Amino acid sequence: MATVELTFSALPAHVRTARLVATAIARRTGVAEALLDEVRLAVGEACSRAVEAHRVHCPGEPIRIELCDESGRFEVTVTDSAPSDDLDQAYNDEEGPPAAVNGTALASLLPADTLMSGFGIAVIAALADDVEVYPSAKGLRIRMSWPAAATGFATA
Repeated sequence: MATVELTFSALPAHVRTARLVATAIARRTGVAEALLDEVRLAVGEACSRAVEAHRVHCPGEPIRIELCDESGRFEVTVTDSAPSDDLDQAYNDEEGPPAAVNGTALASLLPADTLMSGFGIAVIAALADDVEVYPSAKGLRIRMSWPAAATGFATA
């Protein structure tokens, strides 16, 4: 299992770089050519959401992306440090499970004034093969994955 980690400041210009890196790594891990646009769009949406949240709550904190190949899947995790107090309250009684799988529960529980009102997460859920969303008071983590070749990162 190979992993690439990328951190960037909360500037919209860095979203493009994150999309390009994710698409290049997806291609090298064996994600089907037909799915690369979905990878690019989903990563862009997750990073744009994180940039907007950081610009409002914590502009000095970096956004973190982890890209890895695991058991025949290409997985991308986008983690922000913007507080998600409203979401944390909604899932206060649960220990550890995602607040949503493919966007279903999270989108229905987001308050109307929450950033992007869950729309961005719904878009991500439509683009990725598998999505999990983990909200907390310390930030939001979105994990997305797509099928890939089981051989891992290819070498040039």
